[in-house]
Parts: sequence; structure tokens; C-alpha cells
Amino acid sequence: MIELPYVSYRQPQYHSKAGYGAGKKAYYMSLIENKKAHLNYEILEEFEAGIELLGPEVKSLRNKLGKLEGAHITIRGGEAYLIGASIPPYQAGNMAEGYEPARNRKLLLTKKEIVALGEHESQKGLTIVPLRVYNKGRNLKLSIGVARGRKKYDKRAVLKERDSKRDIDRTLKNK
Repeated sequence: MIELPYVSYRQPQYHSKAGYGAGKKAYYMSLIENKKAHLNYEILEEFEAGIELLGPEVKSLRNKLGKLEGAHITIRGGEAYLIGASIPPYQAGNMAEGYEPARNRKLLLTKKEIVALGEHESQKGLTIVPLRVYNKGRNLKLSIGVARGRKKYDKRAVLKERDSKRDIDRTLKNK
């Protein structure tokens, strides 16, 4: 009888001093974007947060279903919450009864980040808005920004500046 050598079909795991999986590269794929946020607000600072979700909500977000328009972040009792974001059920007939698509969702941030966001939130004229939901490896992350609202004339100026920049880029590309 011939013996075959033992071959492992497991993928190699990369370990380093930085921790498990530090040698692997994470990939980013934007799933949902708050397109109006950059027009309506001037983004001063950005943070990355995890989101506490149910299983079907994760599947729904990976199918790019959901809305961040009109949502905001609030700090209550030393915890951050996403309020007003709508994530529809993955399979409407298969969801538990009493599921609310627009329920408040807890955000996973460090204590330092929560304190910094609380200070920004207490300042007059500043708000915290969600910018996008994206994959980071196999985890879902939420990019949030500390923002100041824009007036109508500021929005017009931003649109005019974008158009002129686009025209300049177009003419330079054609030459």
C-alpha cells in the first residue's frame, strides 16, 4: 500500500506582533452613502464606528438596502446611538414580528471617541451625521462626521465650485 504525504488545505494565517490577522489586508467597499451630507454640511472631522446589528440587517446592508438620509448620532449615557437610519428587512416575510426598520442602533466606539463626540455635540451649531456604511474586511463599519450646517448661499457656492473644477479637469483631459 502506498502512503500519500499529508497535505493541509487550510489557508495560511498571518500573525504578527500587532495582533491576530494584522498581516492580512482589509478591503473596503462602500455599501450605503449619505449623498446629501457633503452638500448640506461642512464635515470638520471623521470617525469610524462599528454598528450593533441583527443578522438580517447585516444581510440587508450587504445587499445595499437602507437609507442614511435624515439620520444623526446622539450621545446618551456615555454611549453613541444612530437615530433615524432605516434598514429594511432582508426578507420581509421571514422577519420577527415587531421589527422596526428605523430603530435606534448602538454604535461601537472607544471611550475617548465618545467623549470627543460628546464635546463636539454640546457646541452650538455642530451636529454628528452618518456619512457611509462600508465593509472593512468582514465587518460593517459606519463613517460618521462632526459637521456644521451650511446656509443656502454656501451650498450654491459649493455647487458652482464643483462645476468649475469639473470643467477645468475636462478641458485638461482633452488636451
